[in-house]
Amino acid sequence: MTDIKKIVTLALFMALNIILNTFYIPVTDSLRITFSFVVMMYVAIIYDFKTCLLYAFIEDILAYIVYPSGAFFFGYTLGAMVSMAIYSLCLYKKVNLKRIIIARTLVSIINNILLNSIWNTILLSKGFIFYITASIPKNLILLPLEVILFVALYKLSKPLFMRFDLIKKSS
Repeated sequence: MTDIKKIVTLALFMALNIILNTFYIPVTDSLRITFSFVVMMYVAIIYDFKTCLLYAFIEDILAYIVYPSGAFFFGYTLGAMVSMAIYSLCLYKKVNLKRIIIARTLVSIINNILLNSIWNTILLSKGFIFYITASIPKNLILLPLEVILFVALYKLSKPLFMRFDLIKKSS
């Protein structure tokens, strides 16, 4: 893939991710259901580790600039980078059901449950236990649904991604 094609594709993914972040289902004041993880997983399948980290950094900051919700806090940017690191390590050029499950599970536990509970404790008025006990059920319920959603979307979109030389047949 040429450098221009890589940059344009990343920009399109970034725009799609920012748009998807504006649509969410609120669970509590600090918990929401989003679908931007799908875009992040696609980016991690196509691009290398360093590109994924840079993507997460830029996308999180741009998303806040375009659609600010609450105070900006670098912890959430760090969380996005941790998620992309996990996705990249699990999925880059080697996608299968086991790796998708591992990636989503690790992101749910490390970022969505642990890190976001820490960031919410720092920023908001309630304690860590409050946030983590609200986050665990939400993430456990969503995990299988998110895996099923991503697997279905990936199977549907894989021929298109191969046609545009974004992924190889082995992915």
